[in-house]
This record gives sequence, structure tokens and C-alpha cells, in this order.
Amino acid sequence: MMKFPWRSDKAAAAGRGYESECLVESRTMPGVKYRVRKISFERRMELMRRIRDLARRAEFLAASLDTSDKMDAALALAEIDRVYVLWGVESIQGLRVNGRDADADLLAAEGPEESFRELLGAVRRATGLDTEERKN
Repeated sequence: MMKFPWRSDKAAAAGRGYESECLVESRTMPGVKYRVRKISFERRMELMRRIRDLARRAEFLAASLDTSDKMDAALALAEIDRVYVLWGVESIQGLRVNGRDADADLLAAEGPEESFRELLGAVRRATGLDTEERKN
């Protein structure tokens, strides 16, 4: 059998399974848990398709010297953050916002920003796009 460096059959051979999601406990809100999608080949392509145009726009506007363009670039980056969270969050447990069980959309629209930022970080870590990796 040919061995490929990017593919490991060790987990399958050992009888281990793979979970395509992970459960993350909130550090900012005790008792709240987030179910976050892990990256896969297909999911990476889907995410890239969703953010491609926004990322191009943000890069173009950020290069401008105009203050208005810089603000538009920041807005595009914020929209990318929202796409990451909506794409990467499968469910939220233990959080109610305005009397309703929270999901990613409700959290982004009406929930505490601190929780949104925490969840964004969890999605980025699960996709391998945390701050240090995005810089390179």
C-alpha cells in the first residue's frame, strides 16, 4: 500500500473514530457550550467560496489611503468574521438571548460581543486559521 504524508490510516487501523465537530466550553460564560465544525477538504472549499469576494474587497480597500476605504475594509473584515461563525458553529448549548435559545445567527445579531469573539476564536482554531497562522 502506498503511503501519503498527508493521509494517516493509523487512527482507522487502531479502531478509533473521527468526530467532525468538537465541543468547546465557554470561558466567558460558565455553563455555555459551543459545538464547532472541524475542517475537512470539502468544508475548506465551501468556506473559501463564502469569503473569497469579501477577502478580495477587504485587501483592496485596506491598501487605499482614503479613510472611508479603510472603514469599508474594516467592515468587510467584520463580515468575514460573521461568515466564519455562521459557517463553523453547529449549535450553542446553555445560552439564551432575549428569551430565545441562542444559535450562531442570534448570537451575532443580538448576543454579547464577548461571546461572539470567543466563538470566532474557537472556529478559527478548529479551521487552523487562528491569528498566528493567518499572519503567515
